[in-house]
Amino acid sequence: MTLSLNEYIAAFAQEKHITSLSQFGRGIEREALRVLPEGRLSERAHNDRLGAALTHPNITTDYSETLLEFITPVSYAPETAIAQLEDVQKFTLSQLDGELLWPMSMPCFVEDDDKIQLAQFGKSNVGKMKTVYRQGLKNRYGSMMQVISGIHFNFSFPQSFWHSLQAIEKNSDALDEYISDKYFALLRNYKRYCWLIPYLYGSSPAVCGSFLRNKPTDLPFKKTDKGYMYLEYATSLRMSDLGYTNSEQSSLQICYNNLSGYLDGVKNAINLPSKKFEKIGVKVDGEYQQLNTNVLQIENELYAPVRPKCVAKAGEKPSQALRNRGVEYIEVRALDVNPFSATGISVEQIRFLDIFLTFCMLEDSPRLTCDEQAITEENMDAIVVRGRDPKLRLRDNTEDKSVRHWGNEIFNKMKSVAVLLDQANDSRLYSDVLAIEAAKISDANLTPSAKILAEVVDKNQSLTQLSLRKAIDYRQQLLANDYQEFNAEYFSDTVAESLEKQAAIETADNLDFDTFLQNYFS
Repeated sequence: MTLSLNEYIAAFAQEKHITSLSQFGRGIEREALRVLPEGRLSERAHNDRLGAALTHPNITTDYSETLLEFITPVSYAPETAIAQLEDVQKFTLSQLDGELLWPMSMPCFVEDDDKIQLAQFGKSNVGKMKTVYRQGLKNRYGSMMQVISGIHFNFSFPQSFWHSLQAIEKNSDALDEYISDKYFALLRNYKRYCWLIPYLYGSSPAVCGSFLRNKPTDLPFKKTDKGYMYLEYATSLRMSDLGYTNSEQSSLQICYNNLSGYLDGVKNAINLPSKKFEKIGVKVDGEYQQLNTNVLQIENELYAPVRPKCVAKAGEKPSQALRNRGVEYIEVRALDVNPFSATGISVEQIRFLDIFLTFCMLEDSPRLTCDEQAITEENMDAIVVRGRDPKLRLRDNTEDKSVRHWGNEIFNKMKSVAVLLDQANDSRLYSDVLAIEAAKISDANLTPSAKILAEVVDKNQSLTQLSLRKAIDYRQQLLANDYQEFNAEYFSDTVAESLEKQAAIETADNLDFDTFLQNYFS
């Protein structure tokens, strides 16, 4: 039984259901480049004092050796997630010998692409596989893509929510199947409305000129007097064709209507040969250049603004985990690093995402045809390069709407969700956050992308100097803070444990790498 949004709101407002909206699970993955005080990319290897990137639970590297990734465990209050992230970054900065964490999504000045070292994970087969995967990304898309940063926000509803929702809908399906189906309903609505995320939070409308060196583009870039390249109405160049996109994936039709269809689509993509990537070769002169020549080397190469996720067990691929146990949480991947926050994401952003994702869950979510899904992707493509253009029109089903028109429609619906979450959490914080974000719909100058261009274009400031000032301020701020959720002993112990775990994995290997890969892909 499917109800209207207002009917769901009324049902959850009842005393027996309202508490199920107060224990959302949240985890953050924040990427950040290590840079030198003069604004150049660090060329140092990952510091052993931070532990082993392969096995540390909170500090690892992403695609390049210089691109750190900070991971928080699941927590149940926005303030806790931010405090955890502050602690992890405080410890990291204390070990970096004066290096800074770049506060932007798009990279600093990069003198030579070839100096971007791929992330290294040790001598084990699994560690080598991680590096070969990144070698494949370098050969497929170029090194500069390896130094773009983002925020991944992991979100889940508590078990009590599912019990309440199933009771409200009078549904008797097996709980695991029910949860997966409802998460896919959320995912479909997320795809319909996720253009809001880069509009509200996109913070990469300009790039250093070095990023575009030898990179062909049809985008109508303008140049500041200080040499920075920008698009007048852009919100998130990170999410554009310049950033995390893959033209080879454009022909993939991965369905978000149910779990089995999604998994079948991912499986087909992993096994789909690419003539373009075949030219690279796999093992050339005895050195691996990529894991295989398919459109996707592994599932992680599927670039999407959101993913269904399940915690994988040892030796289990992400799709196997989903097939075995269903969807446990979703990963929001459309967030730029917030340069106005020391942690790259604010408490207020988390609260807005709580509202937005709850709205996506409770709003009616018809199945998406391939054509309808393509329209959602076209809306996203338009927003990231010209989202603040007053002439821009997005497609909502068969109707073309301005950002202001459609945005206000969505925000008007989300008001009741914010009130509901305030009721569940005994606050007004959700309604307050929603009002702040709604103002950006009416006035695009309030968006972070507009604020950055006001400094770099209107005031002719150096984007590098602007970023460095923030990086220095955030370093001082975080180092001055006391630990809140963790402590120095915790970090000392996890560093030692991670190094021991990596050594144990390397010692336990009993297969050569070729055989290991054959077994992995069999």
